Amino acid sequence: MEAKEFFGKFASGFLWGNILAMVLVAYTRHGECIVVPKVEGVDCQRARVLMEERGLYLVVTDSGYNKRLPANSILVQNPGPGMKVKEGHTIYVTVNSPSSPSFAIPDLVDNSSFREAEAKLTAIGFKLTPPQSVEGEKDWVYGILCRGRRVSTGDRISIDSPLTLLVGNGHYGAEEAIDYIGSEIQPMQEGETDEFEEIVE
Repeated sequence: MEAKEFFGKFASGFLWGNILAMVLVAYTRHGECIVVPKVEGVDCQRARVLMEERGLYLVVTDSGYNKRLPANSILVQNPGPGMKVKEGHTIYVTVNSPSSPSFAIPDLVDNSSFREAEAKLTAIGFKLTPPQSVEGEKDWVYGILCRGRRVSTGDRISIDSPLTLLVGNGHYGAEEAIDYIGSEIQPMQEGETDEFEEIVE
């Protein structure tokens, strides 16, 4: 093939048309948005495949617990389903733990009111049964029961285990009554003077 013929083909409109079409397709795909699929409730491995089929990446960043969903299923995804992202974008997910988490009991016994203890425990995620009334200062927390057993500060308890607060009812037993210690008052003998008796002139 002569040089003139070679360069003639290189400069042909057909060749340049193909090159231009390739550039346009590449540019169009580069700017193309992908709709994020819904993977909440889907098994983590299956969710990863769904993302990769669309050119997206899946990264597990946290775990939680929902007993209504299977273990290792997706609880939360970010960005959420229906969002539009660029190819290669990372989708962050929270995965359902296979067992219920446990948390340490905070320092509440003999250190907080019923309302304070109730607020702290429910904020952690514990479920509370109706409180049990015990003798003591009204609405003061004197103990915590878990399935009938007393628990202490720092004990790790499953979030699925309900707790019962032992709360003071404002009454005290005889053993807690104030004991006034003193000798019995003896009758005055003849001729003795009461030192507290007011002397009137």
